[in-house]
Amino acid sequence: MFFSAQTYNVKLKTYNFLETLKKMRLYIKNMVCPRCKTAVENILNEERLEFQQVQLGEVQLISEPTEAQLDNLKIKLQKVGFELMESQRKMLIEKIKNYLIELVQSGEIDEHFAMSEQVSKLVNREYSAISKLFSQLESITLEQFFILQKIEKVKEWLVYDEYSLSEISYKLGYSSVGYLSNQFKKVTGLTPSAFKANHQGMRKPLDNLYSFYI
Repeated sequence: MFFSAQTYNVKLKTYNFLETLKKMRLYIKNMVCPRCKTAVENILNEERLEFQQVQLGEVQLISEPTEAQLDNLKIKLQKVGFELMESQRKMLIEKIKNYLIELVQSGEIDEHFAMSEQVSKLVNREYSAISKLFSQLESITLEQFFILQKIEKVKEWLVYDEYSLSEISYKLGYSSVGYLSNQFKKVTGLTPSAFKANHQGMRKPLDNLYSFYI
């Protein structure tokens, strides 16, 4: 197939425009809370990188960064526990992790929430391939990751006495209080009531929840 010079130029400009947009979108690992967003925003401001939006795991810049700016950004992010990602596979997994973290933090998980279906839609890939890649890169299954995020949210609500166990069960999509309690004990070794009575120092950072399974 041959293109006219005009058509070729239009396609080339479109391609270059899309490539520039890609370079203006950064993916950052280990952003798991609002404070993480604030920390990243402060670093971007220090490097004079103007941004349109900062979300968990993702930054949309207003203009393309220089190599020097990216190098400095990588160093500063690493100092506070973040990682600027360049691998497409890592970016894919981080997108999934951030989606699940935000979902759990929202406390609006439907009882019939189908994680495999929603994750597949999110990244437009077969779930079996996503699940395999996730396990390879994270040394934990996607299902285990989701469970750990939910259990940590249960701990938070128990510690601050914000909701009853029945309310927590509903907000996190558990079919019953009994199911939540059994899963909680399997992960923590304690019942929810025992944890609530002895909770001091027993919560973990959201980006370091894997020890139960590893």
